[in-house]
Amino acid sequence: QVQLVESGGGLVQAGGSLRLSCTASGRVSSIYAMGWFRRAPGKEREFVAAIAWSGGSTGYADSVKGRFTISRDNAKNTVYLQMSSLKPEDTAVYYCALRKDYCSGYGCFSHSREYDYWGQGTQVTVSS
Repeated sequence: QVQLVESGGGLVQAGGSLRLSCTASGRVSSIYAMGWFRRAPGKEREFVAAIAWSGGSTGYADSVKGRFTISRDNAKNTVYLQMSSLKPEDTAVYYCALRKDYCSGYGCFSHSREYDYWGQGTQVTVSS
């Protein structure tokens, strides 16, 4: 089994910053990509950002482009999400996810159904 554990969530004022991290452990046989999703109260889970493990190409939701940066440390099986210029609309539980196998195209990373493992989530609250 593979376990994903997120950390770094908390309460921050609008305009502030937070950095989330997620580490994969257990039987991590391969990693093709890791991503971040979020779920706000009363809303469906939505894509935030993803990064390919080999090569490091990235993709972002339009709502976070220019404000969030995803990165990874391959040796540590860890993905990060640096969040800046935070808005109250960013308030949500943030989840990391891991896809094991190859795929091609933005849809491979932007849909939750394409991921194999999920973390428990970390709460991010942005106050105004």
